[in-house]
Amino acid sequence: MLELKQMSCGYGAFSAVHGLSLVLRPGTITGLLGANGAGKSSTLMCVAGHVGLQGGQLLFDGQDIGRMPATERVRKGIAISPEGRRLFKDLTVEDNLRVGGVIHPASWYQQDRDRVLSLFPRLAERLTSLAGNLSGGEQQMLAIGRALMTRPRLIMIDELSLGLMPKVIDLCYQALHKLRDEGMTVLLVEQNTERTLSIADDVCVLESGQSVWRGSAADARNDPSLTAAYLGLH
Repeated sequence: MLELKQMSCGYGAFSAVHGLSLVLRPGTITGLLGANGAGKSSTLMCVAGHVGLQGGQLLFDGQDIGRMPATERVRKGIAISPEGRRLFKDLTVEDNLRVGGVIHPASWYQQDRDRVLSLFPRLAERLTSLAGNLSGGEQQMLAIGRALMTRPRLIMIDELSLGLMPKVIDLCYQALHKLRDEGMTVLLVEQNTERTLSIADDVCVLESGQSVWRGSAADARNDPSLTAAYLGLH
């Protein structure tokens, strides 16, 4: 579905990612792992169209989207739940969901909202609350829900569990299981390496903006040198 061919991206003259090649298989979860500053968030933001492509290609369904505006990428089926969530904090939960679904006919809203609320029932209790008044876990659910309102085929989630309580993390991962079961493709950036390896089908490890390992999550779990050197596991 998504193929990065020797992709380089960054900010102005600075390159955050260098020559990254990666293929996402439809209906799978790919974990993008690495230390802070490795280029994980920049990769997601480049695919979404918010960080400049400096070299290589971005292919989605075989089409080169490297110069396509971010809004058109959303219409193609690419959505992102960004690091820091970036909600409209002065709008209600309901209105944040409406913003997510604005690219589609208004008649679709109820169905799409109900789907989000079935994944995250807690949001149903908070529809009239301002997003800024939600707990961190509720905000994360809303950020993912807002992305889902675009009806994506690929959803990218940056720092899913950062700062969240274990119970909320469990709920978010349960939602990822359901989305994959429905055929959605997921690209996940996560500091919780063990949790990522427990759910991902494929893994790519970045260091200093470059890929140092790619393969199945099962192979990653069984590679002692990889887990010790790059993933902080022993």
